[in-house]
Amino acid sequence: MSLSGLVIGTYLAVLLVLAVYGLHRTALISMYYRNRHRRPRPAGRFSELPAVTVQLPLYNEMYVVERLLDAVAGIRYPRDRFQIQVLDDSTDETQEICKRKIADLGARFPELDIQYVHRTDRTGFKAGALHHGLETAKGEFIMIFDADFVPTADILERCIDSFTDPKVAVVQCRWEHVNRNYSSLTELQALMLDGHFIMEHAGRNWSGRFFNFNGTAGVWRRSAIADAGDWQHDTLTEDMDLSYRAQLRGWKFVYLPEIAAPAELPVEMSAFKSQQFRWAKGSVQVAKKLLGTILRSGATWEQKTEAFFHLTNNLAYPLLLVLSLLLLPNLALRTHHGWREVLMIDFPLFFGTTLSVASFYLASQREIALLRDPNAKPRFQWRVLARLPLVMSIGIGLCVNQTRAVLEALAGKETEFVRTPKHGIGASDSSWWSKKYRSAKSVTPFIELGMAAYFVVAIAVAFDHGHYLSLPFLGLFLCGFGYVGWVSLWQGGIGIAMRRMFAGLAGHRGSSVVVPPAYVPPVINVRRKAVTGEIILAEAPALRAPETSV
Repeated sequence: MSLSGLVIGTYLAVLLVLAVYGLHRTALISMYYRNRHRRPRPAGRFSELPAVTVQLPLYNEMYVVERLLDAVAGIRYPRDRFQIQVLDDSTDETQEICKRKIADLGARFPELDIQYVHRTDRTGFKAGALHHGLETAKGEFIMIFDADFVPTADILERCIDSFTDPKVAVVQCRWEHVNRNYSSLTELQALMLDGHFIMEHAGRNWSGRFFNFNGTAGVWRRSAIADAGDWQHDTLTEDMDLSYRAQLRGWKFVYLPEIAAPAELPVEMSAFKSQQFRWAKGSVQVAKKLLGTILRSGATWEQKTEAFFHLTNNLAYPLLLVLSLLLLPNLALRTHHGWREVLMIDFPLFFGTTLSVASFYLASQREIALLRDPNAKPRFQWRVLARLPLVMSIGIGLCVNQTRAVLEALAGKETEFVRTPKHGIGASDSSWWSKKYRSAKSVTPFIELGMAAYFVVAIAVAFDHGHYLSLPFLGLFLCGFGYVGWVSLWQGGIGIAMRRMFAGLAGHRGSSVVVPPAYVPPVINVRRKAVTGEIILAEAPALRAPETSV
């Protein structure tokens, strides 16, 4: 086979596999709509409510822990059957903040049972903390919240009756987002998570397939945890691992999308990438650990097939990176690119990899709108449609980061559980630049910007060869790598250095500083002066001096 044939053949083979994974999203949409009538309903009501322990695993969460504790203390449930466990592995000020807040809550609510558990040895990370907490937990059921969640007062009373069925092991609630509209980055994350929590979770659960507990905003039956082998920390996604082990043991899972648990989305690109890295690596680790067992089990063919797609989904990222590298030589070598070839090959594969993803997110936003207001008239989501190119672009831009995660998992490289920095940020608060917690720096942004430059060349070649129909596809890759790489660099150092420079200048002159529009970071909310329209960074304390410009 010639080099040209090898390149083009590999390109089409990779695109075909990616199209299969893309079309799987269409299958999830079908599963959702075909099984909407099978939404789970409680088998009955408890005549006497069971004891519940709420576990709050923490590690250096100084900005959000008080908000979390206030919200959890406000959950409605009989106080004689309600325990809160603060499982704190922190090494910073979080310890003292927790102790002060617990003392304050104890004084205000003497009947509240709050246990503070501090470990100096982080063995097992989150899984280890949860396992350690079970040793002194009083509840028959265990509710778990990560530090960035703000649970509503009625969340537990709306969940608990699902456990009247003795085979139910887990009730999972849907995530909502307190800072959804904070920036373009948080809005894109919200769209991606909404798709997961509507089409994926509901489609799988209501059709009888396996789905996973998300590590937070849910309730476990304690006996099911023990029966499935307890929390284990040999993967980075201990929640997914335990979920599949429990379902293989015959336990039922229940998903209730109508119950929303608000939480904070990462506002830093590097934090978002770190979170995605952990989820991708963990899911591949679970696939290595359990996929063979699942395929050999007595599960149905439908359950095995869906488990395969679910656990191997992140393998698409290395293929996407290979596809990215092959696009330029493919464009250069395919000199004959007529309409017939486009209709027979390119369009079907483009649909599988792109248009199926668009329909997935449009459908999920329509269903979320109906969950928020069942009587609302369904409307076409024009705003979502406008955001879809960015959603697809950011998925492409993540492939360097995610490929590293997948390869580390396949190679068996062990890494510690890296928490996602949380800053206690809502929709209008933009003060995270001065916060203590930051994600680790890496060389990945430079590789991503290098890929963006590569696609500038690819677009030029496409123009030169007359491949005009390929330009939108290439544009997605250019925007994705450019956006992810540049924002990572800006937030990781360049933007901070410039902010310090301008803040120092403001302090030296004793006045506010007008920042030229070219210096405004692409994902930070800004405000404009009412008279001049000049852009000012709203969150910098030094910039709130008298309204005079340098």
